[in-house]
Amino acid sequence: MAMAVPEAVGHPCLMKAKPELRRYNPPAEAVDILTHCKGLLIASTTKELIDLACGSPEADYFEVAYEVPGKGVVTEATVARVKNGIAANYVEAYMRRRDPDCMVIGDGLPTDKEGFAQRFGTDFAPLRQETFEWLKSQELAMFAFVAGGEGMGMDALVIAPANAGFFALGLAMLQGIIPCDEIPDGFAPKAIIYVAPPFRHTRFKGRQVVVHNRRDGLHELFSYNLYPGPSAKKGIYGMLLGLGEREGWVTAHCSTVQVITPYDNMVTIMHEGASGGGKSEMLEQAHREPDGRLLQGENLVTGEKRYMEIPRSCQLHAVTDDMAACHPSVQEGNGKLTVTDAETAWFVRVNHIEHYGTDVHLEKLTAEPTTPLLFLNVDAVPGGRGLIWEHIEDEPGKRCPNPRVIIPRSAFPDIVEGSVTVDIRSFGVRTPPCTREHPTYGILGIFHILPPALAWLWRLASPRGHANPSIVDSEGMTSEGVGSYWPFATGRRVDQANLLLRQFAENTRMRHILCPNQHIGAWKVGFTPQWIAREYLARRGAAKFRPDQLRPARCPLLGNTLHQLQVEGRMLARWFLQVDTQPEVGVEAYDKGAEILQAFFRKCLADFRDPDLDPLGKQIITCCLDGGTVTDYERFIVGV
Repeated sequence: MAMAVPEAVGHPCLMKAKPELRRYNPPAEAVDILTHCKGLLIASTTKELIDLACGSPEADYFEVAYEVPGKGVVTEATVARVKNGIAANYVEAYMRRRDPDCMVIGDGLPTDKEGFAQRFGTDFAPLRQETFEWLKSQELAMFAFVAGGEGMGMDALVIAPANAGFFALGLAMLQGIIPCDEIPDGFAPKAIIYVAPPFRHTRFKGRQVVVHNRRDGLHELFSYNLYPGPSAKKGIYGMLLGLGEREGWVTAHCSTVQVITPYDNMVTIMHEGASGGGKSEMLEQAHREPDGRLLQGENLVTGEKRYMEIPRSCQLHAVTDDMAACHPSVQEGNGKLTVTDAETAWFVRVNHIEHYGTDVHLEKLTAEPTTPLLFLNVDAVPGGRGLIWEHIEDEPGKRCPNPRVIIPRSAFPDIVEGSVTVDIRSFGVRTPPCTREHPTYGILGIFHILPPALAWLWRLASPRGHANPSIVDSEGMTSEGVGSYWPFATGRRVDQANLLLRQFAENTRMRHILCPNQHIGAWKVGFTPQWIAREYLARRGAAKFRPDQLRPARCPLLGNTLHQLQVEGRMLARWFLQVDTQPEVGVEAYDKGAEILQAFFRKCLADFRDPDLDPLGKQIITCCLDGGTVTDYERFIVGV
């Protein structure tokens, strides 16, 4: 017998849902919501969600607003239909970045994260039921997708207010959407997202809150805000991390790119790091000056600028942008990690694109895409064109630091489908300027070569870094947590640490590097270090470094540094490699920066003094706390 579905009322995009709900096999609470709500659209395509986001197929502007008790009608966002997609903008500047403390756990399963009752003083169950009742009072949209990809992830549903179509569109672009007539037999949701924005005001004092509620066979996620970052993006990530924790694999927080040199040598680089750590930038061509030169950096003390000439850059074939599934089914057992994309679109940050001509490839791709895009925090008018250098302002004269655009994988030229094996595993860190007068941890050279054991430690510490553009403000040097994906994980950090350690111990034919961005000592460098490292290491290919080419860094946590670096016959100045040689820094300021790093690692590694940590991991951590040398780290896991 078919389940009853309500007739649509009010919203012009809603219609009577023709497919039977039973094909989607929703959980009992979802059935109750969907059969009693005021109206329902079961979406099959992103085109339907674009029209829903704009209010109707004919409309080009829509305000996303809700009645909030005690406040009246509150507008959360405005949506404009533009020539190249949809532009959504939040009324509050706070909503334009992810709050790093948005996650809470609503269940009683093992976790190191803050529980709902711990933070708010009450059990989550009453609010869960209240959320369901609110959803029943709304016109809703629903669609199905597979979180993380076919054969690796899990069947999933999203239920959201119909007027939050832009949010549903973002999720459908990032994770895909299954047309109603293509729901497979045996579709069984193991994950579900409920979206209820007004509770941000009525329960959480205007803050972003996402509640993970892990039940037997079903991962529920309650999104009490409309910024896709914490829920449509990182909420799904948390679900995949939980799945991997149960099954023994990791979804890495990284971009991956196949780099093809002018001599047809191909090297695959996997670049990890916290938000702002250069993941998307690793997929971009180096930004050049009008005359074609590459600006290495500008000295903040003297004003001097240094340039490098690289006549021909490597070709770049993108593989992943942020979430890479290291699923057991794709591993080849050849000593190198194999990854595949866990997303169908990429959530690209464009804060560094401030002017036309900064990145002509990305500008053209987004201005004239092959398929509509979703722009967030980009200033665009209905009927106009979303341009990635036109950032919305948080206040007069102050640009939003987190403009984004969601771009389907299919829109990128030369995209790599399927899985790839990794040759170089890189980690990016946002670093502040370091000078004699103001010593900081900005002592990293253009790149450092790490032993595998030390590379694992950097994943445990995962510095959030200097002036992070993707999250709300945080003071000082803080950790993003294990793997740099810890803010999105729902379980125990020790389990994730063990899974990562297994990757490093089993895949010893990979090279590990550490790349700063923003500053090298007194030099402002942006993302140039990782672009130069990419060009140089791709040209080297599998060639090993001779002992005379490497020097232990003055700070042992930085592994080895190159004695000299030459790209296409152009020699890099030594102070970009060994920051203590910069006259504006010197040994004393460098050593103070090293002390900051060491104190930071000691603080972070205290979280992993857990009896369940792998014995090898305990030895590596003890080595670090005892002030171990690079040679000490090399003994734990022998790499290339």
